Amino acid sequence: MKQYNVTGMSCAACSARVEKAVKGVPGVESCAVSLLTNSMGVEGSADPAAVIAAVTEAGYGASLKGAADGARSVPQAADALADTETPRLKKRLLWSLGFLLVLMYFSMGHMMWGFPLPKWFEGNHVAMGLVQLLLAAVIMVINQRFFISGFKALLHRAPNMDTLVAMGSGVSFLWSVWVLFAMTRAQLDGDAAAVEGYMMEFYFESAAMILTLITVGKLLEARSKGKTTDALKGLMKLAPQTAVVLRNGVETTVPVAQVQKDDLFVVRPGEAIPVDGVVVEGSSAVNEAALTGESIPVDKAPGDLLSAATVNQSGFLKARATRVGEDTTLSQIIKMVSDAAATKAPIAKAADKISGIFVPVVQAIALAVTGIWLLAGQDFSYALGRGISVLVISCPCALGLATPVAIMVGNGVGAKNGILFKTAVSLEQTGKVKIVALDKTGTITTGQPAVTDILPAPGVSQAELLAAAVALEEKSEHPLAKAIVGYAEGSGIRDQGSGIRDRGLQN
Repeated sequence: MKQYNVTGMSCAACSARVEKAVKGVPGVESCAVSLLTNSMGVEGSADPAAVIAAVTEAGYGASLKGAADGARSVPQAADALADTETPRLKKRLLWSLGFLLVLMYFSMGHMMWGFPLPKWFEGNHVAMGLVQLLLAAVIMVINQRFFISGFKALLHRAPNMDTLVAMGSGVSFLWSVWVLFAMTRAQLDGDAAAVEGYMMEFYFESAAMILTLITVGKLLEARSKGKTTDALKGLMKLAPQTAVVLRNGVETTVPVAQVQKDDLFVVRPGEAIPVDGVVVEGSSAVNEAALTGESIPVDKAPGDLLSAATVNQSGFLKARATRVGEDTTLSQIIKMVSDAAATKAPIAKAADKISGIFVPVVQAIALAVTGIWLLAGQDFSYALGRGISVLVISCPCALGLATPVAIMVGNGVGAKNGILFKTAVSLEQTGKVKIVALDKTGTITTGQPAVTDILPAPGVSQAELLAAAVALEEKSEHPLAKAIVGYAEGSGIRDQGSGIRDRGLQN
């Protein structure tokens, strides 16, 4: 599967549009677009240039995850997953709320609740309208991304959720501008009743409110997307950033990305192993729990294999690098989790099909609602308000967002708990599992060994055996040694073990 970065998507309709465009490229066997990670996985023999061209033609941007991404170290890749959208949206929301509160004070506050205004505005309805226009325009500029994305998608005949937002807000604003000009004519004609009537037909606050409320939804969505990548970032942070390699017999500390295949590297007790390799000198116990889930350290001797991100616990090791960069076991696990995020479960595919026709259907319904109210004898302002309502309440595409969020969160929670799903289909099937068979007891333990029984030889008491064991193990960092010492502390026998050790030293 080839991975691509996709830019410009804002909703499920966008991802469906990209997916449909790429599936039409000759040689593409399957395509899955992830709105949450802004990525796309493509299987088949299609030329990457043709795939990128298809995405561009659809109105979005794409780039191949390859040389540029592969050159990154694992920590750098983790930085690439950092949530930059949430802070940006939060700033947008705060500015929007500030101007919206002032706008609501001038519109609803003064007109509905009689909040005081400067005397200059008393009876000056045109000035009131101009203030509302300016405040609404500022909020529209702050949230211009909705209009850029929405109308760009409309020009490519692929309207998305941003199109609904832009149309709802834009129509409200343009109608209000027309009403403001009509008010100036009525004021010149001295028609005070018409001026008062026009005041009730301003929708400036609605145009601004639409954008602000949808920004709240976008912020919550971005926070969800940011949290779903925590598992990947956690896996990436397992890898050390530097390695100690032997160059001309001299130990040199270099970034992990500079370690080459067949380089000799050394790992001291307590250090993480930088890349996959094979031991050439030394012996030690290596904690591989981060990769295998096995809590007991594995003894390593010359000829044994080492995996990146595991921890050397006791002895000094010299090893030869066998797999570096994206070829390490850790990188392969990270890639598998990423691929799982890029694939789609059957239920997600069904949701995307519906989302692909959702926006055009909503637009048609909005036009129909407006027309029906006009035919029913209502004035244009009343009918337009109902049509705008249809556009606005349909903006947050819960159908298209909830399913991929649930799948991504499931993948993330599984990865945090040592459970990896190769595809989203596997995740969906797991939800139907009723019986699970495990092949070893270590899979379902707490990961912390504990003494359960003591079986001494004839003529030796349990206390004597435990005391002797404590004397031998109390200085060790091995999990089994810690289990023995912990049991002895709970039994009050540790001091006896120290006495036995001291007598052994004296003898």
